[in-house]
Amino acid sequence: GAAPSPLDNKMASVRSKKIVKEKGAAPDEFEESVAQALFDLEATNQELKADLRDLYITGAREIDIHGTNRKSIIVNVPYRLLKSFQKIQLRLVRELEKKFSGKDVVIVANRRIMAPVTSGQSNARPRSRSLTAVHAAILDDMVYPTEIVGKRTRYRVDGSKVLKVYLDPKDRNSTEYKLDTFSGVYKKLTGKDVTFEYPVTESTA
Repeated sequence: GAAPSPLDNKMASVRSKKIVKEKGAAPDEFEESVAQALFDLEATNQELKADLRDLYITGAREIDIHGTNRKSIIVNVPYRLLKSFQKIQLRLVRELEKKFSGKDVVIVANRRIMAPVTSGQSNARPRSRSLTAVHAAILDDMVYPTEIVGKRTRYRVDGSKVLKVYLDPKDRNSTEYKLDTFSGVYKKLTGKDVTFEYPVTESTA
């Protein structure tokens, strides 16, 4: 094949600014396609252009949502950029879902889980880095901007645990189609089962 033109190389280097993996690892083909989509949006979408300029992702992967024929794209973003992503999240997700033909896009920040410190100092590890805190934060990221209004742990007949998460019913119209996706992504990221529902506000009696 022909050698890449200087323009191709320039495009590739610009696109690669939209994805920066940890430890300088090279993005795979799928991650490149998500980085390209972000690059295209920054170039062509007037609404998102300014906000996207300083944003980049650290990873992306596609997963099958168990028990459905849906697919989801999990996009990892640097924790320090999460607030900036959330500012444009609704519009950005909508645009990415158009570009990736109806796959559900979920944005999750990179967070490190730190093992408990056994030195006897109970405060040696920040609470925000415990497994429980990181898993709770993943839930918040996934459903953003919808608020979680309650959580209950339920035990199944076989003794296994399932977390029930109640979402703010005012966002029902915009989130209901994604509930299976949220459950599938959470299971993929944490290995834990979760179900999502909306609290019943009015008495059904």
